[in-house]
Amino acid sequence: MCNSVQFAADQFDYCKCRAVGERGERGTMNSRSCRWLIVSAVVMTASGAWAQCNPVFGAQNIANLKQQAVHGKAAAQCSLGVMYEFGKGVPQDYARAAAWYRKAAEQGDADAQDSLGGLYYVGDGVPQDYAQAALWYRKAAEQGDASAQKMLGDLYRDGEGVPQDHAQAAIWYRQAATWYRKAAEKGDAFAQRMLGDLYSSGTGIPEDDAQAVTWYHKAADQGDVRAQKMLGHLYSDGQGVPQDDTQSVFWYRKAAEQGDGFAQFHLGYLYEKGRSVPQDYAEAYFWFDLTAAGTSGEIAAEGRDEVASHMTPADLSREQERARKWFEEHQAKPL
Repeated sequence: MCNSVQFAADQFDYCKCRAVGERGERGTMNSRSCRWLIVSAVVMTASGAWAQCNPVFGAQNIANLKQQAVHGKAAAQCSLGVMYEFGKGVPQDYARAAAWYRKAAEQGDADAQDSLGGLYYVGDGVPQDYAQAALWYRKAAEQGDASAQKMLGDLYRDGEGVPQDHAQAAIWYRQAATWYRKAAEKGDAFAQRMLGDLYSSGTGIPEDDAQAVTWYHKAADQGDVRAQKMLGHLYSDGQGVPQDDTQSVFWYRKAAEQGDGFAQFHLGYLYEKGRSVPQDYAEAYFWFDLTAAGTSGEIAAEGRDEVASHMTPADLSREQERARKWFEEHQAKPL
């Protein structure tokens, strides 16, 4: 599964487990930063449904959407799938997400087909089944869904759910790159970031870190959190741009302030170790504390507890209150 996560995991080299912030040095599976990196990559799904299947918020809006979905409106069914998959406006429930995606997918909705393929790929709400993932990805890909084309290329490359066939993989990758470029040139931030991913990994187009940076910047300037995170990584490693710790921290902070768990954890790590920033245990505690509430919080909690041992009670109280206020502000806004 290492090669197939749509987190641009190749760039982070998580399968080889390079510890974050330690350029040129190999970490170990027990490295806290490395374990966070692996978990962050693996939990990402390949769903592209956010582009069209939009969540709604507010009790009346959700009730109206459910009514439309029950009456067979595919777009509403797909939107409910997104909401249940990501826990937006409703409790997270992968099985319900799969059920609603399936209803829309069977009506030919490409976004729902792509998302249902993603659930089968990772085994969320349905048994993991690469053949079923390939089936639904293909249906979406044949309708021009670039995300599904990219994932179908991954399946052919790795021989997951389909016979391994690098020629077929290349065909789907090229199609994905074509569609992403068209949308990116029209200013679509998601497509700009995905085109950056393709340039960064050399998928469907020649590898070109400078081009990756160009497209990541376009998406990041529009607030795309994953593009911001990737810029943080590229500036840290000097890929496609001169190495620049200031720019790296700037972009990681942008992503962290939007609630990205990896960026929050990475900032905590940098402040804990004094890498690229002055060592600051209080600041490290704040970012670790935010991350500890999310996916694989146990790993972040290790960092938080470690830096807490270097802090005064007053510092701890201040940062805990700061984190509490951050959660209040951000939970009040749909992400």
